[in-house]
Amino acid sequence: MSKIKIYQVDAFTDRLFSGNPAAVCILNDWISDELMQSIGAENNLAETAFVVPRDKYFEIRWFTPTVEVDLCGHATLAAAHVLFNCVGYKESEVIFNSPRSGELKVYQQNDYLFLDFPTDILSECDDIAMITECLNTHPLEVYKGKTDYIAILGSETDIININPDLNRISKLQARGLIVTAKGDDVDFVSRFFAPQSGIDEDPVTGSAHTSLIPLWSKKLGKTRMDARQLSKRGGTLICVNKENRSLIGGKAKLFMTGEINID
Repeated sequence: MSKIKIYQVDAFTDRLFSGNPAAVCILNDWISDELMQSIGAENNLAETAFVVPRDKYFEIRWFTPTVEVDLCGHATLAAAHVLFNCVGYKESEVIFNSPRSGELKVYQQNDYLFLDFPTDILSECDDIAMITECLNTHPLEVYKGKTDYIAILGSETDIININPDLNRISKLQARGLIVTAKGDDVDFVSRFFAPQSGIDEDPVTGSAHTSLIPLWSKKLGKTRMDARQLSKRGGTLICVNKENRSLIGGKAKLFMTGEINID
């Protein structure tokens, strides 16, 4: 019987039982896609990250309970936390390589970890009627990024009180739907719904902020912003717009370590 070491980390939080939980599996070499998907389904977390060490970088892939995804911020943050704190990685920066998203970096600054991700390219779209049906409210503006729709609402209260139609959202030709507004005591707030990826509402979505950062940086005229995702668990993020790169900062807490037994 072979064993796979597994860690569970709460990302984008400084306390347990908040932020976004992710599982991290450190492998010696790649296992089958089918086995990774089965582990992701068994974990039943928003994402399970699988990491394989190479010479000067780490290959990384991410699985929800139902599908492999192109990019996942919180599970990448969790993977870096494991490398820095659990397996003796001594450098100040981790370089990941994703077959779907290319080079991704995570560096430490004080007690924060910062994701260095490619910035999304957005285009305003005229799908307001369709998104209105998904949200049961009329958005002010709608954008489409590489993988997600983004709907801007009028206030933080609107984001808190949103009553999404998850069935309609599941039929969008996208990974999911981000809703966002200017925040009351942070620069902007958001929520993220992705039933088509097996996640009705994601607690804290690092990758969604590669879309939100350029959007709000332009609207607010700022390059550094504080953000909060208003899910039940909630999470906070430091966001920096570096033109074609987005820096997304947060803390992480190790919840659990264990072993997966594979027959």
